[in-house]
Amino acid sequence: MDQPLKDALHMQRAIEIAWQGQGSVEPNPMVGCVIVQADNVIGEGYHQQFGQAHAEVNAIANARSNGADVAGATVYVTLEPCSHQGKTGPCADALIEAKVARVVVAVLDPNPDVAGAGIKRLQDAGIEVTTGVETAEATNSLAPYLKRMKTGLPWVIAKWAMTVDGKIATMHGDSQWISNEHSRELVQKIRGRVDGIMVGAKTALNDNPSLTARSKKSRTPTRIVVDSKAGLRLNSKLVKTAMEVPTILVTSPAYNYQHAKKIAEAGVEVWVGEHADPCERLLAFMKEFADRGGTNLLVEGGGTLLGSLHRLKQIDEIHVFVGPKLLGGRNSVTPVEGQDPILMEAADQLALRSVRRLEDDVYMQYRRGF
Repeated sequence: MDQPLKDALHMQRAIEIAWQGQGSVEPNPMVGCVIVQADNVIGEGYHQQFGQAHAEVNAIANARSNGADVAGATVYVTLEPCSHQGKTGPCADALIEAKVARVVVAVLDPNPDVAGAGIKRLQDAGIEVTTGVETAEATNSLAPYLKRMKTGLPWVIAKWAMTVDGKIATMHGDSQWISNEHSRELVQKIRGRVDGIMVGAKTALNDNPSLTARSKKSRTPTRIVVDSKAGLRLNSKLVKTAMEVPTILVTSPAYNYQHAKKIAEAGVEVWVGEHADPCERLLAFMKEFADRGGTNLLVEGGGTLLGSLHRLKQIDEIHVFVGPKLLGGRNSVTPVEGQDPILMEAADQLALRSVRRLEDDVYMQYRRGF
């Protein structure tokens, strides 16, 4: 087996184990690392928890716990080793101290604190560095982090359940339930790995959701309601539990001040945007959300909010649950509203990532095409 093929296979394994950190490491990236000595894998590791050891350090520890000597080994890592002091020490220094011979990197880190400095530090220490191995697939695993670093915006995950004819609710807003309990259980797992869950004013009013993650070992995502009038009901589940779960109301300069004051007194943060245009206001909030460390933002509707995000080209990932129901009706609600394109070429191109059957439901995951 030639070296490029060996490199690709070991990097694929590093990408595979990197996904194990999903939901635990953000706002840090998911990173995986494999250490190879004489064609044998002697250690593996991934970034397991924000604030704790990075993938390279965990892989070195794993190799040593197996009784292996990492000196002279080749290290495969999905993201450029860091070169700065953060919550942990520089991974580049850890690799240098371990006296590895070669480091293979899939993706360069756009973080200004790194941005090639990690590779330079390794090379200055006499370590051979190879870049660009399995970059496309590694970029897919790193996409939320890379987007936040490059654009200052969170990775937006849209989720909806719809009938086979593409409806998410009746004309009067009734939507419970389109999907089955297995699909709804999976939604809880998705909620448990994101930083925020966002809905629009109509969804908050019609569904009165809790927007909590009830899966085991889940995070506590911030609940966000986009409501230009600040009309969130005081007796809603979101307001009544705001002291227990962080909740933000995103509103406009024309909001109902007196009502918003009562909402704030109940524990909801009222965020007032400066822009009159709802899309610009939404974008401004998203930037602030990312500045606060928000990497993954789950948007659960409704159509108006998703339409605004679609107009902004800010829907990065889509989770669709198709229930075995045929609703019909011209006025039944569709997932994404907004302007009506004239030509099909105006549609965003998506890449299908996975399809799964949940009894009679079909669960599909898409990402915006790279």
